[in-house]
Amino acid sequence: MVLTNYESAMSQWQGRVDSETDYDSFRWHQWVQELDLNKDNKPFDGPQGFCIIGFCSEQGVQRNKGRVGAALAPEFIRRHMGNLPCTFRDSVKLYDAGNILCQEITMEEGQRLLGIAVRKILDLNLFPIILGGGHETTFGHYQGQLNYELEKNDKPDIGIVNFDAHFDLRPYDTRPSSGSMFRQIADICSERGMKYGYLPMGIQKHSNTVSLFRTADALGVKYVLAKDLRNASLADILEKVDTFTYGHEKVYLTVCTDVFSSAFAPGVSAPQATGLDPELVLPIIKHIIRTHKVCGFDICEISPRFDQDDTTASLGAVIAFSVVNTICRLKDLAVITETDMFG
Repeated sequence: MVLTNYESAMSQWQGRVDSETDYDSFRWHQWVQELDLNKDNKPFDGPQGFCIIGFCSEQGVQRNKGRVGAALAPEFIRRHMGNLPCTFRDSVKLYDAGNILCQEITMEEGQRLLGIAVRKILDLNLFPIILGGGHETTFGHYQGQLNYELEKNDKPDIGIVNFDAHFDLRPYDTRPSSGSMFRQIADICSERGMKYGYLPMGIQKHSNTVSLFRTADALGVKYVLAKDLRNASLADILEKVDTFTYGHEKVYLTVCTDVFSSAFAPGVSAPQATGLDPELVLPIIKHIIRTHKVCGFDICEISPRFDQDDTTASLGAVIAFSVVNTICRLKDLAVITETDMFG
């Protein structure tokens, strides 16, 4: 059983109504449908379907000594997603499976439940969009992706692209946190004899110890520093991305919002004064999606209690919009032009 609070989540889908009959005037809040993962649902048989689920956890951030508040993020992100325009054909469906609430359970149990939910979403032939929560969201999401792929292959090859100021490769001898997920995943890959593929982009030298850089090198992690993303040409950056993505059968995208400058993302667990501009990151995300290999997406560590005018939650919604619209364009399911600034 997957315990999700979908009734509360659906109440957040509100917004402007320009028309109740003209689909071209519809916004996401008019199109999203409730999905109860506890029921025996039939697999989606349309051209493209997406399923949103929130992971209301900040225990990992607290363990990692960050600023708590990310557990409230799914609610705030949904509010801003509600007014997004339906720039895809009406054959595309949006579902919301609710939230996994972690206040009264351990982080590890929450991650296990998220893994079950993600696997169910994939079994239903839907693309998972996970709204964190702290970046511990990723380990639960990964469990779902891995268990789904293990049904078909005993050594699945899932590459992870992480837009983040931090490696999140910390040791977890005492207990896991929001800073240990990619070390945990590396250990799972080692134990199972699977290829470990991890590309962190936006790494800040001042936010990672020498030990973490050495750990990344020891694990064969090919990272991209924030300063190199700012200073290199887009062609050089995409070449590095292509080298990574074409080396893996599947690619899973995760965004930790502390990769962005605090000018664009003030409401995060660990703000970055010299972080990235979203307009640099969005073209890279869209390029990765165009490989046809992306199997899931999550956005993490938005902390509403520190946000200003919901700037960071709004950015999270725009990134989710870009992911959905780019996937729809790949399948010729978009109805807006190539000149759209976010698509």
